[in-house]
Order: sequence, then structure tokens, then C-alpha cells
Amino acid sequence: MTEDDFWQLIEDCRPAASDPEAELLAPALTERLAAGPVSAVTGFAEQLSWALYRLDRREFGGELSGDQFLYTRAAVVAAGRREFERVLATPGLFRPYAAEFVWAEPLLYVPDEAYLILTGEEWDGATRYSYESYSNAEGWAGTGR
Repeated sequence: MTEDDFWQLIEDCRPAASDPEAELLAPALTERLAAGPVSAVTGFAEQLSWALYRLDRREFGGELSGDQFLYTRAAVVAAGRREFERVLATPGLFRPYAAEFVWAEPLLYVPDEAYLILTGEEWDGATRYSYESYSNAEGWAGTGR
């Protein structure tokens, strides 16, 4: 799955109603990915990890706990490509997500759930980039984290 495919899938599955915490988006993505193939699920996981990794930077993390920071970064991704790119370009736009505790935790479980539905097996979740908070060493360079 290419980066363009990833963002198009998020756009295609986005509900018409406001859904900042991905409570409707995540099941729609899971359903779409669970239709197969497995490569779409693993490709989605790779692109999701890459997007979250790119947001794993000092100027966004501030004083959030690891889980808060992860779920908030997921909300930025759930908001779509345009918002994601705006936040990357203007870190101050991340502040409302953090201040208002906009968390899209369900987005993180989409690949695991789709893989389980599709294959009947648990997936190890291995991706090239870790999306865990503070794992992007370059993004946190010189911060002591």
C-alpha cells in the first residue's frame, strides 16, 4: 500500500458525521481491510506506523504521557492527510489535540483486528517504524528522552 493509497482509504472510510476519536472510522477501516488481501492490512499498518512515527517529535510531545501522546498523534492521522500535513508544517496546530485530549486510540487496533478477521490468526504487528511514543530518536534528539 502506498502512502497515497493509505490516505485515500482513510478518506473513503471517513464518516459524514464528526468523528475526531475515530470511533466510526476505525470499524469502517477494519471492515474494508478485512475483505483482503493480507498485503493491504500489512501495508496499512506500515503506513500508519510511518505517519505516527513522523509525528513523534519533541515539538508535539511536550508534557504528554506516552499513551496520551500516541493517542493524540492517532487523532491527527484520523483527521486525514490535509490535517496531518498541516500539523507537520505548523506544530502549533497539534496543541488543540493535546489540550482537548482528542484521542483516536481505536485507529491503532485496525490492522490487528482486520488481520485476525481475515486470517483467523493473531498478527505480531511488526512494522518498519515503531509508533510508540518517543521512539523517533531524530525527533527527540537533544531532549534527554
